[in-house]
Amino acid sequence: MIDLLDTGLLPQQTTLFTVWLLGASLGLTACTATCLPFMGTWVLGRGGTQRQALRDTALFVSGRIMAYVMLGALAAGAGTWLAQVMRGGTGNFIIGAASLAAGAWLLRPATAHAPCGTAHKAGSTPPLLLGFSLSLTPCAPLASLLAVCAAAGSVRLGMASGAAFGLGAALTPLLVLLPLIGLLGKNLRENREWLTRWIRWGAAAVLILLGLRRIFLVL
Repeated sequence: MIDLLDTGLLPQQTTLFTVWLLGASLGLTACTATCLPFMGTWVLGRGGTQRQALRDTALFVSGRIMAYVMLGALAAGAGTWLAQVMRGGTGNFIIGAASLAAGAWLLRPATAHAPCGTAHKAGSTPPLLLGFSLSLTPCAPLASLLAVCAAAGSVRLGMASGAAFGLGAALTPLLVLLPLIGLLGKNLRENREWLTRWIRWGAAAVLILLGLRRIFLVL
């Protein structure tokens, strides 16, 4: 992976605001195209309330920020090693595994007698995992972040850069699109109980196929 600091694509003294802008450039562009098929399918298939759609969106964004903080810390401590790992397809494999897990969750048998708290926790895991894993998608902004953190040479600065990047990436049209998809799913299901199962199974199949496709990219 090219060191973008050496090529002059980023200034030698990169500020956190510059890193935030870099994250925003990702969140407002490529993030939507990459993440919408996964999260849009999840929100539509889950068939929850509007509040659940908003909660899943918040969990997805939180997972992304957590991932970038972790990547910033690892890049600062390990330098070029992390860039080599990311280039090897690890990110695509993790994305595939998270998508398979989300699809499997949608296919699970209904648990009418499960405690509400237990069901809520289980349903919160897939969007968090999808947000975390999709942050590992190889792209130029991520390569720039890793280069900045590796050049910083400090885990603390790496974490700060990762957090700034993640907060920038959180500015994404998905914040609007995902709740709208949840509302669409609610309207489709209204007075059509028979359609609920088919939408759920269809969404699960799409997530599983997306996951398998990502994994096959690595193999």
